[in-house]
Amino acid sequence: MRHERALVFLAVIALLLSCGAFGFSARTALEREPAPGIDGEETASGAVTEEARDRGAGTRAPRDAMQEESATVATVARSQDAVVSVIITKDLPILERSFDKGGFEFFFPGFGDDPFPNPFGFSPPTYRQRGTEKREVGGGTAFFVRTDGLLLTNRHVVADEDAEYTVLLNDGTKLAATVATRDPGNDIALLKVNGAGFTALPLAEDEPALGQTVIAIGNALGEFRNTVSRGVISGLKRSISAGSSLGGGTEHLESIIQTDAAINNGNSGGPLLDLAGRVVGMNTAVAAGAQNIGFAIPASDLWRAIESYERHGRIVKTYLGIRYTPITEELREQNDIAEEYGVLIMRGETPDEPAVLPGSPAQEAGLREGDIIRAIDGTKLDVGISLAREIQQHAPGDTVRLTILRAGEEHTIDATLGEQQ
Repeated sequence: MRHERALVFLAVIALLLSCGAFGFSARTALEREPAPGIDGEETASGAVTEEARDRGAGTRAPRDAMQEESATVATVARSQDAVVSVIITKDLPILERSFDKGGFEFFFPGFGDDPFPNPFGFSPPTYRQRGTEKREVGGGTAFFVRTDGLLLTNRHVVADEDAEYTVLLNDGTKLAATVATRDPGNDIALLKVNGAGFTALPLAEDEPALGQTVIAIGNALGEFRNTVSRGVISGLKRSISAGSSLGGGTEHLESIIQTDAAINNGNSGGPLLDLAGRVVGMNTAVAAGAQNIGFAIPASDLWRAIESYERHGRIVKTYLGIRYTPITEELREQNDIAEEYGVLIMRGETPDEPAVLPGSPAQEAGLREGDIIRAIDGTKLDVGISLAREIQQHAPGDTVRLTILRAGEEHTIDATLGEQQ
């Protein structure tokens, strides 16, 4: 009897283990092959189990991530031949070092008559020039926007008018490049190379969106060609002051894109792409001392530069001729300003940076330092509305109506805009 009970007990255990095994196998099979249109774990009836819900099943994140990764790979493959490295070279002097006696006497005249001559025979070196040689002095990135050899890059990359520029294609071909035009008011320049049939990138026509996935391609550190990084648009309509190690001073950039895609030295002038392979911006600067904060000039500015070049043979920049700063809470407190919006006309940090440029349209219109411009053509200069961008909607010779506040009184001034040289 006891023996029969033991056999029954073992049979029950075997049955339970068998059910558990089959249950695990069935669940595993369903996880590997979910019903069409359903993500996650299902029972035989097609319903998502409570256990699966607890684990977060039923979401499309894995599939979407794979689609995004595939889109990134495909975009890079289509775009990389349009991105080039810019090599900057200059004629630099070749210096020879000499240790002859003449050089020693040059540093210490009359030493030859010294009653206590140098016991070690040491002579400080002298240097003299022996011709010149071309040397690489910098680098950046550019990309084709026309199949006939027209490229976009940053103005600060090609700021040196005495330098020579060469573009290095993705297949290793080197082509001499000339600077077609430089934007006098933005960090944009156009290069031209001889040839045809180049791969060109399309520019986006719609506005970028916050959180949108973007891809940066460039000549990282001037050494690693076509380096790819991916991130999102982390900010819009930023205003920054940017400087370059290549020279050209510091300039103020407005309404630019912020991204967390890695942008390094040498990436300047490279494209910031959406997943469709369209240029949403051109990489131009990084925030010093920060991680993953880079900036790009929006495609709308790039469109404007190309259209101006194709129409006029140069980038025409409309200007008013003032230095100003937007009114912020901090500025209001520091200067006891009651006005809550607008821009304050004020001088720069040095004496050669006047608030109103001599001979400018602003001076001719009667604008003064300390004036607050509240609106242009009836558009309030509030948050997200840039005076510079409003002016760029006009052509040189257009007249705009400015609403200003001077000594607490509101005035209306008409100003005829000019072309920035």
